[in-house]
Amino acid sequence: MAIHQISSDKRTTTVRDSLLAFFRQVPGPLIGLIVIGAVLSFLSPYFLTIPNLMNIFAQVSDIGIMAIGAALVIFTGGIDLSVGAVLSVSLMTSAWLYHDHGVAFPIGVLAGLLVGAFVGLVNGVLSNYLRIQPFVATLATMSACSGIALFLTNGHPITGFPDWYTAIAGTRVFGVVPQEAIICVALFMIAAFWLRFRPGGRAIYAVGGNEEVARLSGLNVRHVRVAVYVIAGLLAALAGVVAGSRLDTAIPTIGQPSLLNVIAVVVIGGASLSGGSGTMLNTFIGLLIIGVLNNGMALLDVSPNLQPVVIGITIVLAVLTDRRARF
Repeated sequence: MAIHQISSDKRTTTVRDSLLAFFRQVPGPLIGLIVIGAVLSFLSPYFLTIPNLMNIFAQVSDIGIMAIGAALVIFTGGIDLSVGAVLSVSLMTSAWLYHDHGVAFPIGVLAGLLVGAFVGLVNGVLSNYLRIQPFVATLATMSACSGIALFLTNGHPITGFPDWYTAIAGTRVFGVVPQEAIICVALFMIAAFWLRFRPGGRAIYAVGGNEEVARLSGLNVRHVRVAVYVIAGLLAALAGVVAGSRLDTAIPTIGQPSLLNVIAVVVIGGASLSGGSGTMLNTFIGLLIIGVLNNGMALLDVSPNLQPVVIGITIVLAVLTDRRARF
């Protein structure tokens, strides 16, 4: 009888250990996404409908594209507060050249992308070669870009773009999936592959994990960090292309509300603010959490003035969870 009891206890322990091992492998943000989705599906009958879910993907595509670049910067131990302003100034540059100076719109789009990459380069040089704290450097470029975006058109929006441009966000693949969502997911997959399998991607984790060890290993730490800022600027400009296509309008302040959501996506996705850890999969899950929260609050008729409060609380909880996991 005692032997049978011992055997039963061992089986129970084995099952419990197996379940615990399984749950440890499940990303924490994914569990949070499932819980939030379950609650919202109970509170609103419209949440789990296909049109609504596709709208969530469409609404967060530009934020997701910016979040890729912001995540790369945070993985290296930096921060980029300028991504929203870069979106604005790059989009306004493209629209201004096209509307006010008659430049062919594809060339205007290319110019906007180059502006984004240039601002990223400035961020990288300021924070790595001039030794200005990344928070201060990107805060300065954020202010400058916001001012330039307003200056170009004296604060006026620009409308009336070519049909092929508005089709970027207006097209639905198979009549269901937004094309902008496909672009966003494809960029996440490319970034995930690069981080996992390419030396340049692994160098980002090395620099963020321990700068001195990375330097002694032969990595050019400054070049790595400047490169991620350039990528972040370029992706923010690309997000501007998507956002402008969706609205068919270039608005000087279009990127200002995005900064909180972009940082929230990366932090909620589990990236350590001290650098060296984080994945694109978890960042993507963080993007879905933000999209689901915003969409759910809209469906439940929560005041738009209160929605940033919920996002702020979510960021604090995510940071506390990260801190608790490290101690």
